[in-house]
Amino acid sequence: MPVIEVEHLAKRYGDHVALHDVSFSVEEGEIFGILGRNGAGKTTTVECLEGLRRADSGRISVLGMDPADHSAELRAQLGVQLQESALPDNMKVWEALDLYSSFHKHPADWRTLLDEWGLAEKRGARFGKLSGGQKQRLFIALALVGNPRVAVLDELTTGLDPQARRDTWHLVERIRDKGVTVLLVTHFMDEAERLCDRLAVVHDGRVAAVDTPAAITAAQAGEQRVSFTPSSPLADADLLALPDVTAIDRKAGRVTVTGTGDLLQVVTTALARMEVVPTGLRVHQAGLEDAFLALTGAAPATDDTEEAAR
Repeated sequence: MPVIEVEHLAKRYGDHVALHDVSFSVEEGEIFGILGRNGAGKTTTVECLEGLRRADSGRISVLGMDPADHSAELRAQLGVQLQESALPDNMKVWEALDLYSSFHKHPADWRTLLDEWGLAEKRGARFGKLSGGQKQRLFIALALVGNPRVAVLDELTTGLDPQARRDTWHLVERIRDKGVTVLLVTHFMDEAERLCDRLAVVHDGRVAAVDTPAAITAAQAGEQRVSFTPSSPLADADLLALPDVTAIDRKAGRVTVTGTGDLLQVVTTALARMEVVPTGLRVHQAGLEDAFLALTGAAPATDDTEEAAR
């Protein structure tokens, strides 16, 4: 039986419909991603899973329990890192971990978590003096201190520098390797592609696709792009007349040709016939971001907040 089951979930805030008929399941031991731009409904979905909000309709099962009716039982098995969290400014890092540890019957060794999440040197630092990235790592450690069966990580690496992000990815993989199911909420394409065994693409409160990152990418990979800098003037009309070419874009002197079929062969043959040399020729393979754009028609957001009209 799946660890998490969501069927026909719907949630409304006044006149705003945040979730429309959302359905997906999460298998034990996998890293499952909820991917979408800010405001897509990701956080509303996980807050219903955590029992922080009650859905208007639909069914939710987490570890065989309805979060709305069994929040106390779930709290012992669910580790949560919220998108927006805070502690008293004067609370020290070790005090926070020690306090959260006391809430659980069989907690992890919080001293080990200090080392794993790069907080050992900040053991005695007060929360208000931590950087944004350090606060984020502390909240992740707090989510794991109870040895949860399921860890919910909402916008995990927001505020972390590139190296810290990659270090965090390794730790998340280690969490999964220990048998903990991870529900990862993100708007970062590289994070979803790197970490997630499967993911749900959420757009405007609806699930646009559920599958592995590779399968979602492959399903939307109908178009290709070839870009180059022409050695001499080249008319768009000459390229648009070619078989399978669907669009032409120009930027800073470079031409990008979008199309289907054997696009590279078609374009290079035509350029040779027109005696145009394509300098810096590149073939752009479809990635998860391309699939996301095809599914939603919207670029993923890059800021660190989700305004979900709640």
